[in-house]
Amino acid sequence: MFFRRAREDRAFREAQRAGHALLLQLQATQPWRDIPEPTAPVPAPAAEEPAVSDLPPPELRVPPRQEVAGLMMRWEHPLVVDGKVRACPECGVYRDWIVLCMRDNSIWLRCRAGHETKESGLDAAWYDRNSGPVDRFHPTLEEGLRHLGH
Repeated sequence: MFFRRAREDRAFREAQRAGHALLLQLQATQPWRDIPEPTAPVPAPAAEEPAVSDLPPPELRVPPRQEVAGLMMRWEHPLVVDGKVRACPECGVYRDWIVLCMRDNSIWLRCRAGHETKESGLDAAWYDRNSGPVDRFHPTLEEGLRHLGH
């Protein structure tokens, strides 16, 4: 496995070198500073083009946050908030958290021992940046915790 990765890295570096050499060759042969101004105006795009939605199809969309009590994810590594490692105030553990993002956009941390504490240094935007896709919904908190291995 190590040799395959080295081979792939070597092939990637060779492709980069070839692309760089081609770019240098084009730069030497083309007068970049003497580009003539276009004589004809560029036509505007047709006004009747249908707008393409950036959203996934309806069957793949997650319901709005108001329809669920909250979201949860597992955070196995130490959680660093404002440059400090966050530890449970009751038992002192500093890893293997369940991070809960509630409907009011507050963040709660739950350690493996079941202690819950509100984390004011994090917000829903942090949760959205660090969480993966929602893979299932659970009717109760206990079922969600069981699904995440807590």
